[in-house]
Amino acid sequence: MPPKSSIKMRVYKDLSSLPKFEKTIITIGSFDGIHTGHQKILRRVEELAEREQLTSLVLTFNPHPRSVVYPDDDSLRLLTTLDEKIELFQDFNIDNLVIAPFTLAFAQISPEAYIQDFLINYFNPAIIVIGYDHKFGQKRMGDIKLMKSYSEKGGFEVIEIPKHEIKEIAISSTTIRTALSEGQLDKANTLLSRPYRLSGTVVEGRKMGRELGFPTANIKLPDKTKLIPADGIYACQVYHEDQRYRGMMYIGDLPSIEGTHAKVIEVNIFRFDKEIYGEQITLELLKFLREDEAFTTMAALKQQLESDKQSSLFYFDHLYGNRLDLTIAILNYNSEDFLEMFLPSVCFSSESDFETLIIDNASTDGSEAMVKEMYPEIAFIKLEENHGFAEGYNKGLKEVKTKYVVLLNSDVQVTANWLDPLVEFLETRPKYGAVMPKILSYENIESFEYAGANGGHMDGLAYPYCRGRIFDTTERDEGQYEEVQDVFWASGAALVMRTELYHQLGGMDASYFAHQEEIDLCWRLLRSGYGVAVVPASKVYHVGGGTLSYDSPKKLYLNFRNSLYSMTKNLRIRELFWKLPLRLILDGIAGIKYLISGKPSLAWAILKSHLRYYLEIPALISRRKEFKKKISAVKIGARRDTALMKPLSIVQQYFLSGHKKYSDLKL
Repeated sequence: MPPKSSIKMRVYKDLSSLPKFEKTIITIGSFDGIHTGHQKILRRVEELAEREQLTSLVLTFNPHPRSVVYPDDDSLRLLTTLDEKIELFQDFNIDNLVIAPFTLAFAQISPEAYIQDFLINYFNPAIIVIGYDHKFGQKRMGDIKLMKSYSEKGGFEVIEIPKHEIKEIAISSTTIRTALSEGQLDKANTLLSRPYRLSGTVVEGRKMGRELGFPTANIKLPDKTKLIPADGIYACQVYHEDQRYRGMMYIGDLPSIEGTHAKVIEVNIFRFDKEIYGEQITLELLKFLREDEAFTTMAALKQQLESDKQSSLFYFDHLYGNRLDLTIAILNYNSEDFLEMFLPSVCFSSESDFETLIIDNASTDGSEAMVKEMYPEIAFIKLEENHGFAEGYNKGLKEVKTKYVVLLNSDVQVTANWLDPLVEFLETRPKYGAVMPKILSYENIESFEYAGANGGHMDGLAYPYCRGRIFDTTERDEGQYEEVQDVFWASGAALVMRTELYHQLGGMDASYFAHQEEIDLCWRLLRSGYGVAVVPASKVYHVGGGTLSYDSPKKLYLNFRNSLYSMTKNLRIRELFWKLPLRLILDGIAGIKYLISGKPSLAWAILKSHLRYYLEIPALISRRKEFKKKISAVKIGARRDTALMKPLSIVQQYFLSGHKKYSDLKL
């Protein structure tokens, strides 16, 4: 399932609750399935909203107009329920989703009233993006020609979606429905650009599966119009309470069991033994395995179920091939002790094979000899000098060609198969560029760790903080932040990224040397339209301060200096002009506080960071232009950073309001 986005799309289901909108860019439609054709329109709205500085708004209707106008027609089948549609819209940078109630009275308003009293009155549009054949109002008499005739009076522009795109959308919708009905799941998922989903409530069944050794959860769908795919067996992923499981699903009328004729949807969840009657689950259908068939004996049915499970497991085991197209890259500088402690755990990072690479930053200890003796299968690159974290990785990864690369600190203990949910996430979410696990403390395994915790965020003045860690306060992990979530940055302590994007965006900025370079890299990802996420189902344990202690003046200097670098390179110019001076003042206050507290070395570190920053401004302007070109070359949609950068001041909330936990913040 997609992450619960940190970009707060506002959802309105009642026209009386609508705010007074400023100028909006609005698109209107059913958007059933939100497939690749719809996605083009939504990305166009994103880009126009960003370029014209407008509030984006999607208008759709519920129930589906056809079910209201033709109540006796029982043939309507939809690819998405309302709740699924709302969740899918979260993948886009849409500010507002309005789900207008569709009634017979609404269907009978005149086309002119639809434009004047509905669209203009409620939504104040500056731009309306609609199809060439869009019809509205009583007897669907309104059309795009009438809409355009109101544009000057209403103060809006009409952008017409051309005929070939509308035909493409209609053909795609029909093709997807047909493919699902015929068991052509691969074709349907390709057009959807994601796995087809079924969501519903777990209800009691006949419990025959339990007797056969394959207990199942029977699913009741919330909407009779939801399209149910062809009868048969499917490999699927199962989501329950933000946890992902593997399983196999059955759709059919149980031909092997006498007296049963009603169609059922049931799933056998692998490695799962909870009672979940009455609870919600979501299934993502990944592979159609076989058609439904009848068996003469229960023994024959059980034997087939065993075979189906093995087929499902085979599919999951080979989802990425026999070998993960992935390299774990560990940057080493005199970390022999950590490598001895943690390399054994790295070997069990996935159920599949993968490559491991040690990039050595000119170490002078015995780490090279130890690795080559104990782990001869691990590739080892020795650099001629210590290039720091950023340039060390850049140089070491030059020849890495795998689909994914993992940046993993030498002082991290990973858990068994921690990579699998992260790679699965990226495999099924092409619009995400990087992902991270939950990071816990190695010294105190019940607490989040400073370097990333449960996902990195950014306040309005570019101060970084984490879900689970704000400044020096780390929270206990009590399961309070288990949902997958969009984040502003992923920790370089354990980061999985698309290798090609790493290279195309220029890697990490070598001038940083160490600290916050991954924040700058993730910022560029967001500016390119790619998402960054945390998947807490995966977790690792970080020693923290293993290479440079957290109270080190050098670390403080690098953090303050590099944060200013990132602001200068990534903020919009109009934001930079007022945010940068305010940030410099707050940094100065922090320095004075350290001086008063008897920590002159830390105060001096902040002052030095500012002096170095001033000297580097010409070079930063040059790098800003250079990275902007790289971002433009890979851009896939509207930049995500603006919406993810919280308007709050973390300094004010933490130091003045006393909000020490992420859950306490007034976001």
